[in-house]
Amino acid sequence: MSLGYDGKLYILAFDHRGSFQTKMFGIEGDPTPEQTATIADAKHLIFEGMAKAADRGADPAASGTLVDEQFGGDIPRDAKARGLKLAMPGEESGQNEFDFQYDDQFGEHILTFDPDFSKVLVRLNPDGDAEMNERQLRRLKRLSDWLKKNDRKFLFDLLVPVEPAQLESVGGDTDRYDAELRPDLMRRAIEQIQDAGIDVDIWKIEGVDEQADCEMLAKVARRDGRDGVVCVLLGRGASDAKVDHWLRQAAPVDGFVGFAIGRSIWWDALKGFLDGSLAREDASDRIASNYLRFIEVYDGAEQGAHV
Repeated sequence: MSLGYDGKLYILAFDHRGSFQTKMFGIEGDPTPEQTATIADAKHLIFEGMAKAADRGADPAASGTLVDEQFGGDIPRDAKARGLKLAMPGEESGQNEFDFQYDDQFGEHILTFDPDFSKVLVRLNPDGDAEMNERQLRRLKRLSDWLKKNDRKFLFDLLVPVEPAQLESVGGDTDRYDAELRPDLMRRAIEQIQDAGIDVDIWKIEGVDEQADCEMLAKVARRDGRDGVVCVLLGRGASDAKVDHWLRQAAPVDGFVGFAIGRSIWWDALKGFLDGSLAREDASDRIASNYLRFIEVYDGAEQGAHV
């Protein structure tokens, strides 16, 4: 199987686990069976929005669902039955350092669910803890080798958390960090991961404010013969206006093929359902509309660049 991915990819991401149960439901520690059922039902509501979007014209071949095994229930099976792309996470939730959720059994879980993409979320700052970075890279190399051996696609969610000295250098301003420092740190992180022998098919990366930075990141993702490797943009739970801006910078760039957006699509609708201000049908309608609107923004920016 050749490295990379061919085609558009618009992923609705709701594989959140630890943060989902604490921030959405206020549940600390291991949830009870009843709490697990409540969380799983909320995840199903998000999927109902995804299904409506598909019914309303979203291309199944380009539409993806990123959902977890812990709370996903039948969603992985139903997504595949609908012809949607399926991505599933492999990282332990809520950890600053990447490790496998299912330890040495990670491969068995992938084979059981048969996702189109195996996803990991990794926090790696090239100027951060060198020993921790090295441990993460060793584990990621093991996963990469297994995926390649088993003809599986690798979706890599890269976050570059700010280091204290970096934040100090921009006067404690996180917006300045995002604009002035993070793009080049992302470039260096991607190179570090590649140089460790880790073969990524799709980079899921944080939005950047300048199209030139999108071009730089797409170029480094494809360096040294990785011509088929692509990038998708994540939403970071940001406002619609901010995500729209990031999409418009990325969409015209060769090497970007879509997005993987989560909370910006479903958070408010799900909150409304849970507090009783939105009926279930209305909440899923809103999720479908939000997802389709982001596709329109991305497609519009891409097409406008080629007019």
